[in-house]
Parts: sequence; structure tokens; C-alpha cells
Amino acid sequence: MSRTRGTCKSVVEAIGNTPLVNLSRLVTNTKGVRGRVLAKLEFLNPGYSKKDRIALQMIEDAEASGALKPGQTVIELTSGNTGTGLAIVCAVKRYPFVAVMSKGNSPERARMMRALGARVVLVDQAPGAPPGQVSGNSLALVERETEKLTGELGAFRADQFHLDGNWRAHYLHTGREIIQQTRGGFDAFCDFIGSSGSYVGVSKALKEHNPDTLCYAVEPETAAVLAGRGVTNPEHKIQGGGYSMNDLQFLEGVRVDGYVQVTNEEAIRTARRLAAEEGLFAGFSSGANVAAALKLLSEELDRKTVVVLLCDSGLKYLSTDLWL
Repeated sequence: MSRTRGTCKSVVEAIGNTPLVNLSRLVTNTKGVRGRVLAKLEFLNPGYSKKDRIALQMIEDAEASGALKPGQTVIELTSGNTGTGLAIVCAVKRYPFVAVMSKGNSPERARMMRALGARVVLVDQAPGAPPGQVSGNSLALVERETEKLTGELGAFRADQFHLDGNWRAHYLHTGREIIQQTRGGFDAFCDFIGSSGSYVGVSKALKEHNPDTLCYAVEPETAAVLAGRGVTNPEHKIQGGGYSMNDLQFLEGVRVDGYVQVTNEEAIRTARRLAAEEGLFAGFSSGANVAAALKLLSEELDRKTVVVLLCDSGLKYLSTDLWL
């Protein structure tokens, strides 16, 4: 993965090296919270999310291993962000790309992928699923369609849940960028769990630098499977994760120091505060990450420094109730 600082040969060289911002206004304006929240602005990647990083790493790894042949079709299921990253990388590298996505995801994501040259296959939601929300059952239908199309097209599956390029992108780059930007001045990291790639990669890098770093997994309050709590409502609003999945292979053998649950309302309220108080226009999972960090600072991490990722742009949620 290139890290050119001069003129980029293509847009893929603009992936990564995102800024880290101190959310001092938000912390100051939150009663009972002392410390620092440092937010890495992943929505400043070309596809407006952290998933650009894994898209490039998975494709480059597959090219290096020979798993991806010149001109071969690439396919992956997506909530929109991984698909957008893959659409960008595949457009530059000249691979046809097919994105398979639930109709429960915000439609602007599908429009963006189509604009980038992708073929987008939309899958009906599971029976009874609320519009605009994606449950584990809906994701299972997307997985089934993706498997079928992979065989029919003879495609390379850029499988974000199983290819090591996912977590490696964050281990090799995101985590090391945080260490460099903070000069090691952090105490903890918390991350909303989707595929778990960013949690695993960043936590590995941070703990290698300082084994005392505390790393927390963030989940929806009603679907906190990793924390060992029962699923009371899988139809949460925080798109991109919390799908009630308990077979996330990247997490096997990876230390989790604690779990933080966030409600829909907390994620939405904090995302709106990020925009209004910090000028940072981000999505649901970004709100969840910052809400979790504020909780930690108000409890066991009083006066500490917590690092989070602002995973994607609020532009991807303009049709949802996040901004209504």
C-alpha cells in the first residue's frame, strides 16, 4: 500500500494518513467527563470511510498471491463502505466489481458505487425487518446471494470477514499512524465491531507499542453478543456492524479488555453533537464510538486518553433519521 506524499499516481495512493483530532469541545461540554478523545478522521479517505484501507489491502494481497487474476470480476457483500472502497480500487486497477447489499442500507451508498462503475445487486430484507435497518437475518440473505453470484461469475470474493487483508490494513497502517500521531500518548482504544478488522488490526499495533493499552469492543445495547448478553432486538440502527454474529474469526485469540454497549439514541445524539460542536460530519458508528469513549472517560478511564475511529461520512446517511 503506497503512502506517497507528493503527486499521487492514482487515487489509491490517497488512501490512509488521515488526521487525528482532539475532541476537546465535546469532552468539555459533557458533564462528568474528564480526559481526551482523539478521533481519527477515516471519512477523509477517498471513499469517505475506513473501508478504503481494507479494500486496497485485500486486492493487493490477492494480486501478490495470484488469487486474483488480471481482469477477473471481484465481488463482495457490503453495507456500502467496503463496496465503495472496492469500487474505487477496482476502477483504478481495471477489475469489474459487483457489490451485493441489503435494501436495508441507505440508498446513497448504492448510488455512489454505481457512479464508480460497480454493478450493485440489492437483496430484499428479511421478513419483518424495519426499513433502513440491517439485521443478522438480512445479512444472511445477502451472504447467500453473494455465494451464488461468486460461483456463477467465477469471481474473486474479496471476503472482508475472512481475508487477512482486512485486519492487516489497520495493523500495518491505521494503528501505526495513531502511534506516530500521538507519539505514543494514549491509554485506550475503543471500536464498534463490524467485521472486527479495525479493532483487531489497531489493537494489535497499539498493544505491541504499549502492552498496557486497554482496548474495548463497542456493540449495540440490544445486540451485545460478544459481551455475552442476549439479543433483545437485532434490528438496531447502527449500520455496518452489530449483526449478532459470534463467528468473527479475526477476534479469535485477540484480547478484548472490556465491552461497551451503546443505544441507538446515544449513537445518534453523539453523531449530531460531533457535527454541531466539532464540525465533524460522520455516521452512526462514529457516533457509537465517541459515545462509548465518553462513557469510559466518565467511569474507569477518568482523565485518560481514548482513541476512536470516525468510520465514515454523514453524507452516507442523508436519507436516514440520523439527519432528519
